Amino acid sequence: QEKESWLEESSTMHDWVVWCKSKKGAEEIRPFELSGKEIFSNYDETKSKEEKNKKNGSKKKAHRGQSVRYRSWWKQGNIKMAVSEDHASCWVHKDLTVTTKQIQALLTAAKASGGKDECQVRLTGIEREYWMGTEIGRLGGYGFRGTVTAGDGSNQKGGKMGAGYVNLRKKRKRQQRKVGREEEGSSSNRPELVAFVLALNPCYICATTKPR
Repeated sequence: QEKESWLEESSTMHDWVVWCKSKKGAEEIRPFELSGKEIFSNYDETKSKEEKNKKNGSKKKAHRGQSVRYRSWWKQGNIKMAVSEDHASCWVHKDLTVTTKQIQALLTAAKASGGKDECQVRLTGIEREYWMGTEIGRLGGYGFRGTVTAGDGSNQKGGKMGAGYVNLRKKRKRQQRKVGREEEGSSSNRPELVAFVLALNPCYICATTKPR
């Protein structure tokens, strides 16, 4: 439903940008392709690198970026990112002017050989629109003058429990703790509650009313 709503809205817009999987051969034309043009794709570049490695006797695949979760990651508590098996393309409206410098910036980013980028909130420049469109941004978290804190707990295999939290403005070196001992048994509720305690512990208590 959301996709259909966007397609209807984008039919009157000329400034849209779509990131999607690159097509592999003769696939069905996607609706946005009718009024758009592809300005970037790492499919040909990655394919040529892998063919070159094959000729040299190497089985190494070209770097595609750690951009997807592992299968069943929510069951295992595994938040690490995996290397995507798909390729990326960028589409814009056919009347939108895209400079060579902008396309080169996309190519440079695609060639980066590093791992997953650290999450850094930037509320200025071109990244502001992205961050304000995230869940916490739409809830007003980035403009909130008070404390914005998130916490979570984990109960892994073998009874290992842990908890952690992060504050939007105050950065601390140690924001996670091991919870309990394996021989005591474990539960998912216990580390969740510890995350709340960790988040509330550094907060100042201000009495605004007199005790009765």
